[in-house]
Amino acid sequence: EISSVVACAWRLKMVKIKAHELRGKSRDDLLKQLDELKTELSQLRVHKVTGGTASKLAKIKVIRKSIARVLTVISQTQRENLRKFYQKKKYKPLDLRPKKTRAKRRELTKYERTRKTLKQRKKEIHFPQRIYAVKA
Repeated sequence: EISSVVACAWRLKMVKIKAHELRGKSRDDLLKQLDELKTELSQLRVHKVTGGTASKLAKIKVIRKSIARVLTVISQTQRENLRKFYQKKKYKPLDLRPKKTRAKRRELTKYERTRKTLKQRKKEIHFPQRIYAVKA
């Protein structure tokens, strides 16, 4: 009975940070939370060295994952803002362009493929392809 009570209290303390909750926060709030998580992680590592309890050692993993979530949300929002900024621009940074393959990136666009030279256009106008009625 006592161990189950301890386990329940331990679970309540180690609540995972959800990414959707982080997305609503501002950058300053996220950086503050990141700083708090990092200090908590350093304290837990000290406890690990000094021989801390099992609950504190298990909490290290949760804190590390939470730090990763916060960093991920920060980078995703940053990239999203950059995408909005470069949306109407002629050139984009390489990491915001579509990856594709090297060959696909160098391929001519549809517009470039269908363009014709002046000489070719004149030739088509003055000498159209003849249509023959073939007798069977």
